[in-house]
Amino acid sequence: MPLDDEGRAQAHALASFLSALSFDFAVSSDLGRARETAQIIVHGRALELAHDAGWREMRFGQWEGLTWAEITTRWPHLEREQQTQPKFYTPEGGESFDDLCLRVADAVARATAQMPEGRILVVTHAGPLHGLLRVLEGATNAEALHVRFDPASVTRFSQLDGRWRLDVLNQTAPEPSPP
Repeated sequence: MPLDDEGRAQAHALASFLSALSFDFAVSSDLGRARETAQIIVHGRALELAHDAGWREMRFGQWEGLTWAEITTRWPHLEREQQTQPKFYTPEGGESFDDLCLRVADAVARATAQMPEGRILVVTHAGPLHGLLRVLEGATNAEALHVRFDPASVTRFSQLDGRWRLDVLNQTAPEPSPP
């Protein structure tokens, strides 16, 4: 599914917000909205954009495209369990959160092998971002953040002496000032 006008505007605002930063490598999910967002961000830069299925959104199987209300209407036992986060469930035909985290860890390894010393731009989805937090911060630290990722937000990590550090979490570009 391509970006709509609002998503495209958010991607352009994000590109402007990131314009002062240089990147040595760029990779995005190979799914449409992430690809288009990444293309908007790297436009005009001397930067090749790679696509990696490891950064795809979590596979939700039979839940794909449904809201939580629609899911609990079809599977009422889920509402009684009082847990709305996908990490507690594996939808039929879908992917577990643990499997998503393994996939994201592999994607991180590929990206850092491609550019071990440089700044890497990754454009992905909320599910892999939650997986990334768990992979780089550990489950306990990731849980403590209680984050719900905003569209077109920036989360930034740095690595020093083999240890990852969360520098920025879910930062969005400021709204453009009215004329």
